[in-house]
Amino acid sequence: MMNQLLQKRGRGLLLFVALVVMIAATAMAQTGTISGTVKSKTGEGLSGANVAITGTTMGASTDANGNYTIPNAPAGNYRVRVSFIGYEEILQNVTVVAGQVTTLNFELSEGGLIGDPIVVSASRRAEKLTEAPVTMAVINARGIDEFPAFNPGELAARQKGVDYVRAGVLGAGLNIRGFNSAFNAKNLQMNDARLSTLIATSLPLGALSTTVKEDIERVELILGPAAALYGPNAHNGLVNTITKDPRNYPGTTVALGGGNQSVASGRFRHANAVNEKIAYKISGEYSRGEEFAYTDTVYNATGAIAYPQEVGIDRDFDSIRGEGALYYTLKPGTDLVLAAGASNSNNIGVTNAGRNLIVDWRIFYVQARFVSPHFFAQVYPSWSKTEDTFAMNQRTQNYWSFKNAGFSEAEALSRSLHQFWAGTSPTAGVALNREANFKDNSRRLNAEAQYNNTWSGFTVIAGAQYQQDVADSKHTYLFDQKGVIDLYQYGFYGQVERPFGTSGFKVTLAARADDHEFYGFNFIPKGGLLYSSSAGTWRVTYGKGIAAPTILNLSANIFGGLLLGNGEGFTLSDGTKIPALEVETIQSVEAGYKGIFGRKLYLDANAYYNFSENFISPTINIATNGRTVTRRGDLAMSEVVPGTPATGSAFVLTYLNFGKVNTYGFDLGLNYYLNGYVNLVLNYSFFDFDLDKNDLKNDGNKNGKVDENDLAINTPKHKMSAGLGLSRAKYFGNLFVRWVDEYDFFSGINIAAKTNRSLLVGNPADPVVENARVFRDFNEGPLGGVVNVDLSAGYRISPNVSIAGHVTNLFDENVREFVASPAIGRLFSTELKLNF
Repeated sequence: MMNQLLQKRGRGLLLFVALVVMIAATAMAQTGTISGTVKSKTGEGLSGANVAITGTTMGASTDANGNYTIPNAPAGNYRVRVSFIGYEEILQNVTVVAGQVTTLNFELSEGGLIGDPIVVSASRRAEKLTEAPVTMAVINARGIDEFPAFNPGELAARQKGVDYVRAGVLGAGLNIRGFNSAFNAKNLQMNDARLSTLIATSLPLGALSTTVKEDIERVELILGPAAALYGPNAHNGLVNTITKDPRNYPGTTVALGGGNQSVASGRFRHANAVNEKIAYKISGEYSRGEEFAYTDTVYNATGAIAYPQEVGIDRDFDSIRGEGALYYTLKPGTDLVLAAGASNSNNIGVTNAGRNLIVDWRIFYVQARFVSPHFFAQVYPSWSKTEDTFAMNQRTQNYWSFKNAGFSEAEALSRSLHQFWAGTSPTAGVALNREANFKDNSRRLNAEAQYNNTWSGFTVIAGAQYQQDVADSKHTYLFDQKGVIDLYQYGFYGQVERPFGTSGFKVTLAARADDHEFYGFNFIPKGGLLYSSSAGTWRVTYGKGIAAPTILNLSANIFGGLLLGNGEGFTLSDGTKIPALEVETIQSVEAGYKGIFGRKLYLDANAYYNFSENFISPTINIATNGRTVTRRGDLAMSEVVPGTPATGSAFVLTYLNFGKVNTYGFDLGLNYYLNGYVNLVLNYSFFDFDLDKNDLKNDGNKNGKVDENDLAINTPKHKMSAGLGLSRAKYFGNLFVRWVDEYDFFSGINIAAKTNRSLLVGNPADPVVENARVFRDFNEGPLGGVVNVDLSAGYRISPNVSIAGHVTNLFDENVREFVASPAIGRLFSTELKLNF
C-alpha cells in the first residue's frame, strides 16, 4: 500500500510540474503600466479612489497619498475612469506602450457618489463587483483605515449574510450560512492567495494571524460554496484578505491605540519603491489586554461535580506579529514577490470540549509568487509551533482527581497536565493517561500554478495545486507515536466564461478535481448564467462545496484514547462496522441581483437553497448497548490504546458521517448615499432549514430519535443591521446598530439554549434547562436577542495625522455572543495614526 501511495504522490507531482512548465512557456505578454495620482481641486491626495480602464476588468485603488498603479496593461489605447465617493467621476484617454510606464494624473471636483470596485476572489481574476457571479461583500482600505481598533475583523459584523460572534475582548469568529460551531473549519480563510489556517485542525488562524491591520488593502467575502476554484473547506464561503502593494501604497504609518480591559496596541508599516525594479514593505504589531473576568464552569465526567474555576487560567492576552515582502519587477507587468511572516500569541480559545489556554503559539511562513498578465505561480511552506498550550477543562478535572486523593498542590498541578488519578489516596489508585497538554510542531507545503487567457471571446482559467501536510503533535493529541502524519493532496481546476455578443448574457462554467491521500477523489462543479445591463446584473448559479475531514477528525488521539479520529473505521464486538469518514457535501442553487442606481444606491439581493448531506458529526460514543470497540482499522484496540482489555474499549468518542438537511435563505443589502459625504447602510438576512425528523439517518448522536441536538444549525433565523456613515476630508465616523435573533447553540459539551425539557443531552442524559447545569456545561440560555450599538468618530488633524475613537456596545447591554464565553460589556478604544 505504501508503494502505491508513493507512486500516486509522484504522479501528482509530475502532473503539477508539467502544468507549470507548459503554461510558464506562454506567460510573458507585451504589457505596460499606468501610474499617477488622484487629487482634489485643493491638491489633497484622495485615498481609496477607484481607477479603472473602461471596457476591461483592470484597475487599482489609490493609496493614502492618492497614488495608484495599474500593471499588466496590454499595449494599446484606452479610456481610464476615476470615481471616488463625494467627487465627480472623470475620464481620460491614455496610450499604453509595451515595456514602459505611462503617467496619468487626475484632479477631481466634489459632488459624485458611488463607483463600482474591482474584486478578484469570485473568479480568481479581476472583475467589477456588480458583475461577479457570486454574492460578495468587500471591506475596503478606507473603511479599515477609519476603523480605530486593532482587529479589523469586527468590520465583518457589518456585512450582509455574515454571522459575527465575539468570544471576549480578543476572540472573534465568522460564519456564513449556518452550521457554526466552536471548532468551525467550513469557511476557508486566505491571505494573499495563501491558506490562513492551522495545519492539523484546518481552523482559521484568527488571532494567530501574521497580518497587520495597516497593511490590509481590502477583505473580500464570498457567501456560498467556493470550492470549485479554491478547494476543500471553501464549503460555506471564503474570506480573502489582500494586502497592500508597496508600489501603490508607499510611505510609513505608525498607529498607537488603547482602551479599557488594559488594551494597548502599537503597529507600524513602512513601504518604499527603491527604483523601477525593486520595492519592499515591512509591518509589525504588538498588542495586549485582559479578558473579561469569566470562568467557564468545569464539571466532572458525569456532570455531578462542579469545580470552582479553570486550573491554570490566565486572562492576560498578547500577540506580536509581522510581515515583510520584496517585489522585483522582471519587466512591466511581471513581478517576483518574496514574502515572509511570523506571529507569537497568548490567549484563550474556545473549543468543543471547553476552553484552551493558548501559550506561545507561533506561526511562520515564507512565500514566493510569480505574477504576470497570464500566469501566476507560487510556493509557500508554513509552520505551526507550540509547547505549552493546554485544555483547561481537562486539566481541571485531572487536577482535582489528584487533590481529592490527597496529593500535594505542587504535584497535583504538575501531573494534571498529563494524568488523571483514579483512586482514593496516593497509595490506592492508578494514574491514567489523560493528556491535557497540546504540543504542535506541524508544517505544510503548498504550490500552485495558474494560467488565464482569452480566445475568441472565451476567457479561460486553468490551474493546479499541491499540498503536503505534515502534522506532529509530539504524541499529545494525534496518532503520531510512530512518526509524523504525512498527507498529500492535489487538485486541478478550470473555469470558462463566454459572453454572448452585446446581448448582456454571459455563461460561467467551472470545475475542480481533487485527490486526497486519505479521503480520495472528489469532483466539484460550478456554473452560472448572468445578464448585465446599465440597470445591474442578474444571475442564477449552481455550486458544490465540500467540507473535508481535518487531520484531527481522521487521526485524533486525545485524552489518552477517549477520543479517537475516524480515518480508518472501527469494528464493534458484535461485528458492526463503523465506516471511515468521508467528505461532507453541499450543493447550492442561488439567484441574485446587484446594481447601482443613479450613483446613489447600491443594491445587492440574493436567495439560495442548499442541499447538504454526509455531515461530519460532533464527537459520539460508539460503544453503546453493551458493545465494545474491538478494532480501529486493522489494529486491535489493545494496540491502538495500550492497556485496553482484550474484550475492547467500553467508551470511545469519534466522528461519524450522517444525515441530510436542506437549508434556504436570502440576503438583502442596501447602501444609499444621501449626499457626497453621508451614507446609509441597511442589511437583512434570513436563514431556515428543513430536517426530516422521521429519517433515522439524521440521528447524529445515535440516541434512537432525531431532534435539534442531532444537527446543530447554530445560526439565527433573522439578523438585521443599519449604519450611518460620514466620511469627509477632515471628519469621519459611523453609527452602527446590529440585531441578531435569539437562537440555540450546541457545540460539543457547550450548550446555549432556551429551556426544552423534551430535549435530552449527554450520557447520562439531562433535559435542556436555562441557567442550570446540562450534562457537563452550565447553560446560560440562548445567544442573541439583543440590539447592539457601536459608535466611532475620527478627525484628521492634518493629511498625516488622525485621531479616532470607537465604542462597542455603546449602551453596555448584556450581549452574549458565543458558548463558553462571557457577556460582552462596553468596550472602547482610541487610536492615534501618523502617516509619513
